[in-house]
Amino acid sequence: MATRKRAATKASKKAAGKPGKLKAFTWKISGHGPWYLATLRWIVFLGVLGTLLGALTFFVLYQAIKIPDPNADFQTQTTKVYYSDGKHVIGTFATQDRESIPLKDMPATMQAAAIAAEDRTFYSNRGIDFKGIIRAARDNATSGQITGGGSTITQQYVKILYLNQERSYTRKVKEAILSIKIHNQLSKKEILEGYLNTIYFGNGAYGLEVASQTYFNKPASELEYAESALLATIINSPSFYDPYAEGAESRIMPRFRYVMDGMLKAGAITAEQNAAWQDKLPPVAKLKENNRYKGTKGYLLDLVKRKMKTLEFTDNQIDGGGLRIVTTFDYDQQADAVKAVKQISPGGKGLHNAVVAVQPGTGAVRAMYGGPDYLKSQLNWATEGTQPGSTFKVFAIIAALEDGYSLKTQLNGDSPQRFGSDEIENQGDSGGRSFGKVPLEKAAEESINTAFVDLTTQMKDGNAKVIEAAKEAGVSDRWADNYKPDVLGTPLGYAPVSPVDMANAYATIAASGKRADWYVIEKVTDKSGTLHQHKVATEQTIPEDVAADTIAALRGVVNKGTGTRGRTVCPTGGKTGTATAGQGTSSRVSSSWFTGITPKLATAVMYNRGVGNEQLQGFLNPFYGGTYPAMTFRAFMNAALDPSDCGSFPPPANIKATKGTTYKKPPPKCDNGQVLNGSRTKCVTPPPPTCNPGRILSPDKKHCINPPKDVCPEIPGDQPYGTDCSSVTPPVDPQSSFAACMDAGGDWRPLEPPVNKPCKDLPGQSGGGGWGAIPLILAGLWVRTRWNDEVEPVLAVPRS
Repeated sequence: MATRKRAATKASKKAAGKPGKLKAFTWKISGHGPWYLATLRWIVFLGVLGTLLGALTFFVLYQAIKIPDPNADFQTQTTKVYYSDGKHVIGTFATQDRESIPLKDMPATMQAAAIAAEDRTFYSNRGIDFKGIIRAARDNATSGQITGGGSTITQQYVKILYLNQERSYTRKVKEAILSIKIHNQLSKKEILEGYLNTIYFGNGAYGLEVASQTYFNKPASELEYAESALLATIINSPSFYDPYAEGAESRIMPRFRYVMDGMLKAGAITAEQNAAWQDKLPPVAKLKENNRYKGTKGYLLDLVKRKMKTLEFTDNQIDGGGLRIVTTFDYDQQADAVKAVKQISPGGKGLHNAVVAVQPGTGAVRAMYGGPDYLKSQLNWATEGTQPGSTFKVFAIIAALEDGYSLKTQLNGDSPQRFGSDEIENQGDSGGRSFGKVPLEKAAEESINTAFVDLTTQMKDGNAKVIEAAKEAGVSDRWADNYKPDVLGTPLGYAPVSPVDMANAYATIAASGKRADWYVIEKVTDKSGTLHQHKVATEQTIPEDVAADTIAALRGVVNKGTGTRGRTVCPTGGKTGTATAGQGTSSRVSSSWFTGITPKLATAVMYNRGVGNEQLQGFLNPFYGGTYPAMTFRAFMNAALDPSDCGSFPPPANIKATKGTTYKKPPPKCDNGQVLNGSRTKCVTPPPPTCNPGRILSPDKKHCINPPKDVCPEIPGDQPYGTDCSSVTPPVDPQSSFAACMDAGGDWRPLEPPVNKPCKDLPGQSGGGGWGAIPLILAGLWVRTRWNDEVEPVLAVPRS
């Protein structure tokens, strides 16, 4: 037994001492010796293994990935921009305007500049440069600005010619493999020639030759070294380094110096040549006119392009990607806007107009007039900022209603008024007169400056609340932040706001307080499908009851206030605005506005002059917002709206005030002969007194008098003689009856008694102890009762 146990123990020890295949393999790698030698052996092994696997992977990918056909984009595709119907074309964006030239026609300095800008190891790398990628990331991070990129010229050429702009690891792998293949199949000179003939230089210029003609009006073969450096600078980001853009020099100079320094290091230029251009750029030619942007459509195309960039479409995609862009602009309404300006605007030196229409509830811009010709002036006055004047008062109304005030809140409309050290007076559409105590709705109707300043001073932090209300409605921070809470005249619109922002803010009111950001691009597609589809998003930023009462105030302006010329075929509300700039003797009228709403469309109309706030008086006469702007608004809206499909506004909410004093209208002052009615709310003409028997009314019908000799007193009633019913059209039988005459609106009066028949023989004048007077008394009572049934109660008239 003990022998068997010893044998089993030996067998188990032998088995435990014999390593498996995996352990044996690892033991061979680790070897015998200290731990650090084993670690080093493992590092070497893994490195060799990784290299073999990488080589195998590269070999497989290299064989699998074929060089595709060149992108169709670089066989030229035009991007088309459409109106909202998707049928009518607004215009097109530049096709790839290219003229290929051989490398021998490209100056050596241009070749050196491109290499210095984009790939300084171009002649030594094999299509990709891993050191360059790491170095670019390090330099960009430490310098605080973008100086160089990680892609080689070969990689850029491959990406443009054979791949797309997709950002994925798959594309990066393809790009790397194809770069190596292109490097192996083409010479460096062939790659550089293809690259410079293909790359985009901005402003519609593809390839070096067209870029040279665009920026310097000369063929590429005649480029100077500094001009070459500028073109090479633009390659990196054509829109950011656009030499025609505002503030271009400050953006371009750092990159331009980087390129010049690279040319110096490569020996392409001398130190003196480099020093000569360290603080300036070579002048560029005047930007050539492009007929695609001619006329009013140019402003639409320019805005579409800018909005496409905010949607992260690249310059290459926009100008040569073969896109189909459907905008929000309505074909007919856009034509109506242009026609309205031509029809109403008086024209004149330096006079500018803007018309913008926004759809409530969606923010879609349906029409936009920014100027007569984009090629003559690139300033789009529909998107540029201009002082909105009293059209900004609508935000004070919103702020007050939200803060506990109402349209009946009493305000001081006296003019001028002092508020601390400042003096405010009524101007513009209000006529500048003093109004005394008025309710808020009246202050809106008459655009009373002093009353609105009084309103904001009544509110705690009133100006800040007005600014916040403007943001709630849709005025962007870009404009709203120009208003400061400590400035007294905030509701008077002293700082610039763009017409499109004002139209969108009013659209929020028309949509019962639901705000949507304004937009112009509805859908973008290409041959692969939909690239962008706008989704409407609304937010209830203004309470519905506040919006309803604000609409009521705006409708009062149009129905009986300063904006009556803005009435349209549909229910309409709006606000006039006339802005001033400067102080004292330099004060001037700077802009004139009318911004209005219907249930289905909100529109802002603006007139200004010069650079945007130059003197308008003398060039637009009259210059008030209730004149030319309101008439332009009406002309556009009546053409754009369908009177059979106006929609409707909500009824007023009649918010009750919890703050301030409620306005009570004083009794009216009555003219001579009139008296106040019983409720003391209006003046009425009192009824004539009822005369006692034997007396008659005086000619002015105010008193009872004794009849003259031989004249019979009036005998009411059904009499065949003694009366006449006149002033009736058509005439009635004058002898019919007193009641018939009165019902017909006639004038019942006495006639001369019949010939040879004395008054005493007439009814009512004979004897009988006074019984003949009974019919007269009864008739008088009937007349008095009839008067009181037909008119409002009046003060008592004494009987005489």
